[in-house]
Amino acid sequence: ENLLKVFESGKWWYGEKVKEFEEKFASFQDAKYGISCTNGTAALEIGLISCGIKPGDEVIVPPYTFIATASSVLKVNAIPVFADIDIKTGNLDPKDTEKKITEKTKAIIPVHFAGLPVDMDAFLELAEKYNLKIIEDTCHSWGSKWKNKGTGALGDCGAFSFQMSKNITSGEGGILLTDNKEIEEIARSYSNCGRGKDKPWYYHYILGDNLRMTELQAAILLAQLTRLEEQTIKREENAKYLDENLKDFEGIEIVPRDNRVTRRSYHLYMFRFIKEKWEIEREIFIKALNAEGIPVWPGYPIPLYKNPLFQKKAKGPEGCPISCPYYGKEIDYSQIYCPNAEKLCEQAVWIPHPVLLAEKEDMKDIVNAIEKIYKNREQLKGKI
Repeated sequence: ENLLKVFESGKWWYGEKVKEFEEKFASFQDAKYGISCTNGTAALEIGLISCGIKPGDEVIVPPYTFIATASSVLKVNAIPVFADIDIKTGNLDPKDTEKKITEKTKAIIPVHFAGLPVDMDAFLELAEKYNLKIIEDTCHSWGSKWKNKGTGALGDCGAFSFQMSKNITSGEGGILLTDNKEIEEIARSYSNCGRGKDKPWYYHYILGDNLRMTELQAAILLAQLTRLEEQTIKREENAKYLDENLKDFEGIEIVPRDNRVTRRSYHLYMFRFIKEKWEIEREIFIKALNAEGIPVWPGYPIPLYKNPLFQKKAKGPEGCPISCPYYGKEIDYSQIYCPNAEKLCEQAVWIPHPVLLAEKEDMKDIVNAIEKIYKNREQLKGKI
């Protein structure tokens, strides 16, 4: 029905449906302003620019995340600095983050990995102590709340994605949320070709880009938003069942709960597989689970800094933005080592979010399959 209304209106881009979605999604996440855009990557770039990040500035990011968390920093000619994660949660570690802060650090991008909010108390303390911006990568956390306030409205701004794999999707799409009016105005201008608010259409005030969401995308997202809360609650209930039934299972390490997380959106359910306890490789365990009809996969194969993009050695302007000439220092990502991120790449097992919309019997099937494999693991030893 929403799509038909858009088609019949003849107004297919950046109109009333976009405005309605921006307002309703911002309200859903407890934010004052929402600036829609083409995707989550663009939302991160818009956030960085709107927070005043300049060429040569350092921005601390985790290595256990999608490439966009770090590549968005490069896109504004700033320098990603990798800090390690908490092995138990997959989230950026505030203590290691503080160790990586220098005079050039201007922002932190914590990722609410798998929908679990990071320790925002710790990161907001760092932001105040060192005068830093907090740009939340909220691309896994639609509906998550920290102390009863939605992610994306906790730091200076937060970037969401609506790409095809996400819990709420329009194929592609994104939004930046903020409570800061100045950030909202810069973000709105940048995403709309540098135009000024209430200014003539063909007057452009900053070097912006065309990153506007279409009415069709907004129409799809508005329909999905009506059931997002119900789906979030169901995923949370099923995840709690898995936690209860896997928490004491030998060789399975679940993500611990934090009482400050008052609602959690599960983009995926993750646990760590300790192969030394099972005496079989994780890949064999995953194949066995798949054979039992349980859709799981291992997640990120390597930390971001090991990607070919970050292994380039070019220097000077031709190497920009990996070696930004405004930086004043050299950086060699081949020397970076974050032990927890490396370990999680070897141990993680992911269950995708659609599975958590299934029924309780299906959750029992997951637990039963793991028990069956454990009891018969001797048959799997030595297999590839």
